[in-house]
Amino acid sequence: MILDPRRFLTSLYDVAVQAADPANGMTKFLPEPPANGRVVVIGVGKGAAQMARSFEQVWDGPLSGLVVTPYGYECETLDIEVIGAAHPVPDESGLTAAKRLKTILSGLSACDLVIALVCGGGSALLPSPPDGFTLADEIGLNEVLLASGAPISAMNVVRKHFSTIKGGRLAAATKARVVIFVVSDIPGDTAALVSSGPTIPDDSSRQEALDIIGRYRMELPSKLVDFLSTPAADAPCPKSAVFEGNTWHVLSSARVALDAAAEFAQHGGVNAVILSDAIEGEARDVARVHAAIAREIATRDSPFAKPCLLLSGGETTVTLKSKGGRGGRNGEFALSLALSIDGLEVHALAADTDGIDGSQNNAGAFVDGTSMERFRAKHIDGQALLAANDSYSAFSLAGDLFVCGPTGVNVNDFRAILIT
Repeated sequence: MILDPRRFLTSLYDVAVQAADPANGMTKFLPEPPANGRVVVIGVGKGAAQMARSFEQVWDGPLSGLVVTPYGYECETLDIEVIGAAHPVPDESGLTAAKRLKTILSGLSACDLVIALVCGGGSALLPSPPDGFTLADEIGLNEVLLASGAPISAMNVVRKHFSTIKGGRLAAATKARVVIFVVSDIPGDTAALVSSGPTIPDDSSRQEALDIIGRYRMELPSKLVDFLSTPAADAPCPKSAVFEGNTWHVLSSARVALDAAAEFAQHGGVNAVILSDAIEGEARDVARVHAAIAREIATRDSPFAKPCLLLSGGETTVTLKSKGGRGGRNGEFALSLALSIDGLEVHALAADTDGIDGSQNNAGAFVDGTSMERFRAKHIDGQALLAANDSYSAFSLAGDLFVCGPTGVNVNDFRAILIT
């Protein structure tokens, strides 16, 4: 019997994040050091600084480097410089960092070795607009993408065609061999889409980017759309000779995190079911599906017997219906779930594994069958706040925010629903 469901759910989250730490798998993929060259480490993403620190601990030999991470995600390193930049909307610091990375790599020779540390969040951290465009143009594109409701994989196809660094272009700028370590936040773990693939090319085309813009009815400046219609937007071909000898390894993913959480639950006598590690779609709609499954278990012991834990990962999306709302996709999921499990013996945690959901200080939120009672007691209109994309206000007022701070790990959403 679980006496404290929130403590249990928090333990699940901690176990999942610890299991997804890329340091766990880094050693077995270490390359041989170059005989007569330098070792240069570059990196980008929400866990790039922590990855850099881990690499310094396992690498035996001299190195230098530069990694870029969101403000507040920095950590102490020895020889690798860490730069903070804005996320999820790019800024001048990220623009400067992107230029520095290109300069560093373009100065290397075939005798040198580049270690690239790539995890989620890098698409915003390395703005590098095409010639004739400015940082403001890339910021505008990013804002439209974030509000569109498009899945991350689709957004990154558009981003890589409006860049001088994404889509493998950063790796193409150097003569050195590049070995890439990836922490995947992409459903399906396509390494080339993580952070829009600065060091790994993929086969997506500019026509696909244009189709995505049309499919999600993105209103973009005509100058930008016209650029994407020209060969200048084409990204390097994966079969290009410039990528010969380069290798990449996915060190961690959502599946690793969910497997660890499931094992922890099973040892505690709770039947754990992983629904999927690659769920996409509108957060509020995904929540209703999860709630329907939980309700079936709670009321009928079907299709799984109680006590039961439902686990899922991936990356949901939020299509903004109004401006001014606060909260991220996990908060939106949690609020929709709370509205759907009222009165049930169900407890849940929805949180981002990087520790920050959206632009606020929380990773996500707790909900249970009594959440609506707390809402009503504090005169919180859950339906209205969901309509306003303002989950943060609901859970802040109810005292149900989950706050843990940046984790240095990013394998996207973590959802755990306990049916007792």
